[in-house]
Order: sequence, then C-alpha cells, then structure tokens
Amino acid sequence: MSCFVFSVNASSENEFLLKIDEVTGYYETLPTPVVSSIGGEWLIIGQARNGSLQDAVLEGYYENACNYVKTKGSSKLHNRKSTDNSRMIVALSSIGKDVTNVSGYNLLEPLADFDYIKYQGINGPVWALIALDTKGYEIPIDENVTVQTTRDNLIQYILNEQLDDGGWDLSAKKADPDITAMAVQALAPYYSKIEDVKNAVNKALVCISDMQADNGGFSSWGTVNSESCAQVIVALTALGINPATDSRFIKNNNSVLDAILNFSVGNGFSHTLNSEYNQMATEQAYYALVAYKRLINGQTSLYDMSEKVKKLPDLNYDGVFDISDVTLLQQYLVEMVKFDNTQILLADFNNDNVVNVLDVTLMQQYLVGLYNYEWC
Repeated sequence: MSCFVFSVNASSENEFLLKIDEVTGYYETLPTPVVSSIGGEWLIIGQARNGSLQDAVLEGYYENACNYVKTKGSSKLHNRKSTDNSRMIVALSSIGKDVTNVSGYNLLEPLADFDYIKYQGINGPVWALIALDTKGYEIPIDENVTVQTTRDNLIQYILNEQLDDGGWDLSAKKADPDITAMAVQALAPYYSKIEDVKNAVNKALVCISDMQADNGGFSSWGTVNSESCAQVIVALTALGINPATDSRFIKNNNSVLDAILNFSVGNGFSHTLNSEYNQMATEQAYYALVAYKRLINGQTSLYDMSEKVKKLPDLNYDGVFDISDVTLLQQYLVEMVKFDNTQILLADFNNDNVVNVLDVTLMQQYLVGLYNYEWC
C-alpha cells in the first residue's frame, strides 16, 4: 500500500513511537487474550493494526474466540448487546479471520436485526456500522426480523441522534467527547460521499474543538481522562486529520496527542492524571497511538481493513509518473478532459476519497522531493 509520511514534531514523534514500543513489549508478557471488552479484543486490534501481533497470540486468541462462540451455541453473542458481536467482528477482521464461519456461526447474522442493534441506543448502530465497514461486509438478509438493517438506516439513526450542540451522548442532552468521537468514527467512511454526513461531521468537529481543554485533553462524566483523548484521536485520524498539527485541535499550544501522553505510566497509561496503570486506559490509548502512527505513515485508518493498494499516478498511461500527469489532472479538474475509473482512483493521491487540487499540490511536492511517498 502507499505510505504518505507527514512532517511532525520530532520530539513528539519520538515519544509516541517509544510509548507504542513500550506497551507492545509489555503486551508480550500478558496471557493470551480472551473474549472480553478488557484484556480481549482491543488488545488484539491494537497489536494487529500496529503489525506487532505475534502469530502464537493471534492463533491463541482465535481458538479462544471459536471456543467462546461454540459454548454460546449461537451467532448472537449477547441477547441485548449487539456490540459484543461488533467487537469480535472488528477483532477477527483485524487478524484476517472469516467472521461468517466462527465455529460454524456467522457473526454478521444478528446484525441484520435493526431493532436488536438499536436496543443499546447510539452505541449499537455506531459499532455495527464500524464492524460492517472494516472490510465492507454485506449485511445478511433476514426475512424474520421486523426491520432489516441497512447501512442507510444505521447512518440515519446516528444522524438523527445528533444533539443541538453538534455532538452525541448516551442519554444526556449535552455532547460527550467519547460518544461524539465514536459516532464520527462510524460516519467517517461516508464523509465525502453523503452531504448530510459531511454536514453532521463538520458540526461535530466544531463541537469536539469546543470541548477541548487548555491542556489539549477532554473530560467525560466530569473527569479529564485518557480514554476520551484516545477516542478523539481515532476519530480525527479516521477523517485524515492530523491531531498533532491541526490548529482546531490545539489549545494553548497543546494537542490531544500531547494530552494523551501526559497519562503515560509504566507499561501503559492511567485513566486519570497522576494515577496508576489502568488496563482499559492502556488498551484505548495504545490503539489510538497506533491510529496516529498509521495516519502519518499513510496507511488506512484504524478500522479500515481493506488495505487498499495504490500505485503512483501514471494518469496518461505512458509508463512513468511525471509533470505531464499533474498537468492532466489539472485539466481534469477544470473539465477539459475526462478520466476513466482507474484514472480517478490513481488521482486520489492522498487516499481521502476526493480528487481535488490538494492531490495536484501533493503530486507537485512529491516530484520536487518535498512530499515523501514510500512503499509499505
């Protein structure tokens, strides 16, 4: 896949990379993850997306997951919480396992029931959409459910739950940074495709910026905590926004990346400042830093497991990429020429699903050595 390397502050880059390495080393001392919201799927997802998951741990977790599903004796892992299915789908997708055949059960099947997904409120649709989009899974058709799940009704449910202040919350009327960030994570793949989604996400970004404290961090349920910072980082990186450099998310010279690193303790992260190691905080902070690492390396976002392959944009098909291709793109943008589907894919140089003048600028910078495009 293509890797676009962004310029970031050298000390910050070194610190977050060292922290990823430290936690990765600590993870290697832990027991094989089981099916659990703590010490389970998020451990697997973070390491898998970092490229550091050991084969023995991968297969050990998969065996545990298969045994768990077999014991349940059903594709529905919880009678009320569809997020149990969604979480395992994301984890298994991250390690390349077939989610439609786990001990003979298709974990996608329960997500066909829209009423089942909605039972948890906003959490259900958010995580169902994230899980389904990890690899573009087709939603099974179930003629026995009252309301068949579609991507459209998942998206619309999330949009309908947006609060007046631009955010989301489980039950209150004031935005919570965690839930707001998770909703943005779910909507991110549709940002450039659906105008209503773009408008909602833009409003949410203003809300997130307004919620940010002077130290760069975020408070949920009255407490400044690392998990809120983690969710915001994942949301911003899902949109291709660099949380360490975008001025909207820097307060008093502090970014949310600076803020989350303030929670660093031995082997991981604390939940609140000046407190002890916390497993849940560590898991979320770790995969957030991995999401940031993937952004600056030009890889797909944390939950985009399609791993699209890009080639240098030889738009005129002459066998080389040079200034003539940039000129051709400029002509396309002013409608002097038409592109076929392959040219449109190649022209999206920064992988943001939009072909525009930014792609022209980055191509020009690449050709003169100001923008580093590396093969992964």
